[in-house]
Formats: sequence, C-alpha cells, structure tokens
Amino acid sequence: MALDDVLLEAEEKMLKTTEVVQHEFSAIRTGRASSALVENIMVDAYGVQMSIKQLAGITTPEPRLIVLQAFDPGNVTAIEKAIRESKLGVSPLVEGKVIRLPIPELSEERRRELIKLIKKMAEDGRVAIRHVRRDALEEAKKLQKGGAISEDDLKRGEAEVQKLTDQYVAEIERILAAKEKDIMTV
Repeated sequence: MALDDVLLEAEEKMLKTTEVVQHEFSAIRTGRASSALVENIMVDAYGVQMSIKQLAGITTPEPRLIVLQAFDPGNVTAIEKAIRESKLGVSPLVEGKVIRLPIPELSEERRRELIKLIKKMAEDGRVAIRHVRRDALEEAKKLQKGGAISEDDLKRGEAEVQKLTDQYVAEIERILAAKEKDIMTV
C-alpha cells in the first residue's frame, strides 16, 4: 500500500462520516415538515421490520403537514403504531388509508434539547474523523518503518492527513451551524 492509497482511503472515510452526520441531522425535526422525519421509522409489517418509505407514499403538501398514503390499507394501524412509538413527538390522524401528521411548533425548551442533540451528533462525527486521522497516521508510520516511504514522505503525508482532518471537521461545523440556525428559526 502506498502513501497515496492511505490518503485516499482516509479521505473517503472522512467524506462518509460527514455524509452520515448530515443524514442524521436530516432526521431531526425543525418545525417544518420533511419526509426525512418519517421515512426511516421501522414498522412491523408482514412479520418483518420495514421502513415507512417501503410501506407508504410520503408527501408534504403544507409546511407543517406530512401525509402518508399506505400502499396496503392493512398496514395503516402498524404504521400509526410505529409513529406513536417513535421519538418524533407527533400524533398521527388516520383517515382510511391516509395518515396525516401535523407538525406542531417547537417550544423554546424543545429547540434547546434538539440543539444539544445535534451538537452531540456533530461531536461524534468529529471524533470519528479524528479516529480516521489516527489510523491513517499509523498506517503511514508503518510504511515508513517498512521502508516503503522516506521520512520526508511521512512528514508530507502527516501534513496532508491533518489538512484533510481540518477540512472535514470544518465541514461538520458548517453543517452543524446551518442545522442550528434551522432549528432556532421560528
């Protein structure tokens, strides 16, 4: 394995980490309706766990309303139960095979709780990126000890890994600031 391979692998892992953080943020409720709030809630249907997006069409006809159109009317009660048991904090309204989810305004206290939650998620992302940095640096040191790269290449590689780390940590900070602003917007 060459130093370039170590750097490329580290960058790929850091990119995946930021994508995971961004995906986790999309599931956090901001006060506006979004299909991402419900699409990955797991429902016990047909004897297996399935996500809501596999069982119903999801639309957001209004800024504060999510409408689920069950593909099979027999799954409506299972979908309703899964939504009630989720930590979404909304009460589903069932009308035939349509489930309406009115998204209530967030209280100031709930906004603060959500901010704490996303800050923890962001910190977990930063920690994961630092773990990738550590692994890449260890791999580069192994290459140098094995004689595959020179000490100058090792120094260059360490600087490159640090530059990638700084870049992706800054990206997580940017995503966090945008989500924080989104949550605090009334």
